[in-house]
Amino acid sequence: MVKIRLRRMGAKKAPFYRIVVADSRYARDGRFIEEVGYYNPTVDPAVVKVDSDKVQSWIAKGAQPTDTVRALLKKANVIG
Repeated sequence: MVKIRLRRMGAKKAPFYRIVVADSRYARDGRFIEEVGYYNPTVDPAVVKVDSDKVQSWIAKGAQPTDTVRALLKKANVIG
């Protein structure tokens, strides 16, 4: 199954996440299909940048966002 999920990056104790489309069988920080945005929780307020066209097309193709990514997409007004 194809999922839209977070990929952890950044230094130790300073996480930075990329929102990626990946096969659910791959490792969290491993291989992915496409990058569709990023999330930086370390700044105040937290930054969420998403390419809404790419996300909408992947959801139309059957990709399922994880619970955390679904909440971030709602916050960014990409999905309802």
